[in-house]
Amino acid sequence: MKTFREAIETHDLAAAEALLADDVVFCSPVAFKPYSGKPITAAILRGVAEVFEDFRYVREIADGKEHALVFEAKVEGLAVTGCDFLRYDADGKIADFMVMVRPLRAAEALARQMGAKFEAIQAAAAKS
Repeated sequence: MKTFREAIETHDLAAAEALLADDVVFCSPVAFKPYSGKPITAAILRGVAEVFEDFRYVREIADGKEHALVFEAKVEGLAVTGCDFLRYDADGKIADFMVMVRPLRAAEALARQMGAKFEAIQAAAAKS
């Protein structure tokens, strides 16, 4: 089984989705309200994979069931640095998934790009 990092780095979104708990809670860097459930979280991951350019993890910090994956990417030509904070449940599935990004201009660009895709993201989640 691939780790989440391996799944993302090899663009294996099906493997990344398989690592999500059914009741995963996803906290977006650009939305106030968390999203609950595997279908919406998986659809968001697929959407952001289309938005980020030159995505790469540059650091990983792991402490038992808690992982922090620091990444760099571009969105609308702007450099973005961010971190995926993952908490795994007793079954080894991702139960909590929080993303933070900086700087503000890149976060705003991410919000625009994901906002433009969000209706399609919600429709994809509803089909799951």
